[in-house]
Amino acid sequence: MSSVRSTTIVGAGIAGLTAALALARKGIASHILEQAPALEEVGAGLQLSPNASRILAELGLLDALSARWTEPDHILLASGLSLAPLASVPAGQAARSRWGAPYGVLHRASLQAVLLDAVRAEPLCTLTMGERIESADAARAAAPADVLIAADGVWSRLRQAVPGALPARYSGNVAWRFLVPYAAAPRFLDPRAVTAFLGPRAHLVAYPLAETQAFNIVAIHAQPKAPPEGWLRKGDIAARESLVAAFAGWNTEIRRLLSEAREPLIWPLFGCPDGAWTDGKTVLIGDAAHAMTPFAAQGAAMAIEDAALLARVLGQASDTGEALRDFEKTRRARVARVRSRGAFNRFAYHARGPVALARNLVLSMRKPESLAADFDWLYGYRTPD
Repeated sequence: MSSVRSTTIVGAGIAGLTAALALARKGIASHILEQAPALEEVGAGLQLSPNASRILAELGLLDALSARWTEPDHILLASGLSLAPLASVPAGQAARSRWGAPYGVLHRASLQAVLLDAVRAEPLCTLTMGERIESADAARAAAPADVLIAADGVWSRLRQAVPGALPARYSGNVAWRFLVPYAAAPRFLDPRAVTAFLGPRAHLVAYPLAETQAFNIVAIHAQPKAPPEGWLRKGDIAARESLVAAFAGWNTEIRRLLSEAREPLIWPLFGCPDGAWTDGKTVLIGDAAHAMTPFAAQGAAMAIEDAALLARVLGQASDTGEALRDFEKTRRARVARVRSRGAFNRFAYHARGPVALARNLVLSMRKPESLAADFDWLYGYRTPD
């Protein structure tokens, strides 16, 4: 029998809610403390690759998610200069067949709503809203438990409770996020694909959101100086001019799409350096532990994987501290590989000149099935026993 019977989770985002559900499957109770009075997610869409959707399916959430998401037929890389396709990775039924789980795209708020409904229906989960927690001591006083789980995001207040944990730092990139209604969408946006348009020092990702009947657009570009403080905000006139300027030389249709964006939000991209995640009593998960830039589209997936493994090790724990250290060791190796993939994508997506020409040539020579095989380690991942 596990030595852990209860946990306190700070943060009711994707990491915290998934962890509570996964722990409940192991017979471990969780009390979630969330500072917001109500959960109102922002950030528009996200991609749930098979390594994440497999875990959510094991938690009994696949039917609820399938009713809300779209499963794209393929993942497409295209030129941001000419709009010409460069390469394609099969998704849709091919993803289910190859990796044993679906690849879905949906609004972030939809995933959070599905998780929240499941948490509220689970007797072993308790959720307290409007509870601002500034320290590990405050969390333990508010909800005493065997283990404290910090799932409070990239700006984690509890990170300071773990010696060796490092603060978030600006990545040198910003993301602009906005929606384009289907009825107003230009023809080059494919409603059956996740498309990444590649160009010098920038890239743009587009995919459909069934719930909003709109395309989710994420435009990412290098910006050495971080925007003013704040997690995200509507871009002012000067900021919007910098957005269009960052895509200078790109296809005119993409530049028009950016210049006509409705209420775009600018999102400075921060990541967490490779610091400590646990002191044997408190453990960081999700963005609190290893926030990463979205060049591999794996931020949510890594949080979900964290939750699954943490529940597994705590469900078998005879020594809590040892179990948390084993969790950190196992997850650190996985996250490092995903980070490495993201760094490679950043280099490849934002390449220019001869490097971009070489990239395009190499991609044109790869068959879809060969490209899919490159993702077996990522999308075919299963939580270790």
